[in-house]
Amino acid sequence: MTTLFHMITGAPDPVAPFSHAVETDGWVFITGQMPFTTTANDGPYPEGIEAQTHQVLRNLRTVLQGCGLDLPDVVSARVYLRHFDEDYAAMNAVYASYFEPGRRPARTCIGVTGLARGARVEIDLVARRKPSAASAPGQGSRESPQ
Repeated sequence: MTTLFHMITGAPDPVAPFSHAVETDGWVFITGQMPFTTTANDGPYPEGIEAQTHQVLRNLRTVLQGCGLDLPDVVSARVYLRHFDEDYAAMNAVYASYFEPGRRPARTCIGVTGLARGARVEIDLVARRKPSAASAPGQGSRESPQ
């Protein structure tokens, strides 16, 4: 079994030593994305939970698409909120707009005391490649087999 470590062209630079995604046996684990608006990881975030949630989901789509996948391939999500009670409803409204009703991934949402660089939200994903496409490299990824 081959494991691929994806670094996606056009996705924000990681804030720590990790890959944008790791793929093994058709499963693709997307690292939690922050609301960076460019590939630099030191710029300001958009204001407010709605704008930050949209940006995080755009960044996740960039990584997914770089792996040859998209949101319909997502089977699980974890959402981390720094201001859980204040931001939960607004984050949910934005999040729900990205997934087709009746085909939404399993999800956990967790309140945390802090996120990298003061973000309000971070989301990570697990996607599953269709069996016929297992281990197919995507567009714009730099892969390192292990």
